[in-house]
Amino acid sequence: MNSAVQKIITSRRDFFKLGLSGIAGVAGFPLIHKEGRNDNTDNTLDKKKFVYRILGKTGLKLPVISMGAVNTDNSSLILAALDAGIIYFDTGHWYQRGKNEEMLGKIFKHRSRDSFIISSKLQGEHENHIAGTFNSRFDSKSFRNKFEISLKRLQMEYVDIFLLHNAGSREAALFDPLLSVMSQFKKEGKARFLGVSTHVNEPDVIRAAADSRVYDVVMTAYNFRQPHLKEMNESIDGAAKAGLGIIAMKTQAGVYWDKERKHPINMKAALKWAVQNENIHTAIPGITTFDQLETDLSVMVDLQLKPEEASDLRKAPKLSISGLYCAQCCRCRQQCLYHHDIPTFMRSYMYAYGYKNFTQAKAILKGIRPDEIMCGVCEACSVSCPMDFNIREKVKDIIRILHIPDEFLG
Repeated sequence: MNSAVQKIITSRRDFFKLGLSGIAGVAGFPLIHKEGRNDNTDNTLDKKKFVYRILGKTGLKLPVISMGAVNTDNSSLILAALDAGIIYFDTGHWYQRGKNEEMLGKIFKHRSRDSFIISSKLQGEHENHIAGTFNSRFDSKSFRNKFEISLKRLQMEYVDIFLLHNAGSREAALFDPLLSVMSQFKKEGKARFLGVSTHVNEPDVIRAAADSRVYDVVMTAYNFRQPHLKEMNESIDGAAKAGLGIIAMKTQAGVYWDKERKHPINMKAALKWAVQNENIHTAIPGITTFDQLETDLSVMVDLQLKPEEASDLRKAPKLSISGLYCAQCCRCRQQCLYHHDIPTFMRSYMYAYGYKNFTQAKAILKGIRPDEIMCGVCEACSVSCPMDFNIREKVKDIIRILHIPDEFLG
């Protein structure tokens, strides 16, 4: 074997060796065939017992649990979710380098267009991630072209919800050139509703969305580990009262407590916690296995968070570990001598070790400035993280993924 190739393979093995092996098979979901079809209708969950909520002023009636499709390439799993009663699926322009949208397009072209709800999202180019703003180089034509590519991949004339992805400030959410081109999509009938997604400075973005008179929907990170939950709940309550539909993402808070994946977070408890808030109209946990699908479906018939489940969500101090979820509070940027984009490193780390989505982890890292890669070798790091992360070690660890060719990432 060529020594260069062997070196790459060894590097990949080193990166993945700490508990990142294997993907659960389809056999874990006893109610569903591998083809994604129900094999015993008497044993399937009763859809009549599902909890439904109205997605704000959109009027869309959705089960409280929907599906984040970003991490799956299994069409049988999508079919199983459809058959089980999930109707809303979320994807995005960059997920799996476009293959995620293509997969969904192949599935949904055989379905009646009014039998499902689909959302896709697109991040604006030339965003200043540090300031959370866009600059004058924003190209509305390029933004439109990418949106048209998404429609083509999905084989659809329109998406139900189109979102500006990853807005990190009020200024970004209200950036007029973006709002203008998105409004055109709606006028042209290519997007029924418009939204904005956020997992940085979420309360500011949520309030901006409510003030915009353009957005119909907000998709926001929302989970039991966020240190700013009081402000989160206040902003979500205000947006819901203003008529916005609220979609919760990142509800599973990193999936595992530890990098080695020996201590999984109680997924059912985490999801129940999120939808206890009646202003959360639906949640989109990433579903990649039939076991996860069954777990998430079971939440819809029993939202009550049991005492033992609540206790499970308080395990971090007992285990003396910090978890994988980064709250994206950005306090680390203020402390860093060079104001590096540490939250982006931490989000990539979570995708790699929590979600096993190495392609997305690498794509996230590619969004930072080249000089910021030096963050991993800085000996002067004195950043103190509210989530108790060892910032220097995590950055040093995750930047290795940049040296692994895409074809080895799966």
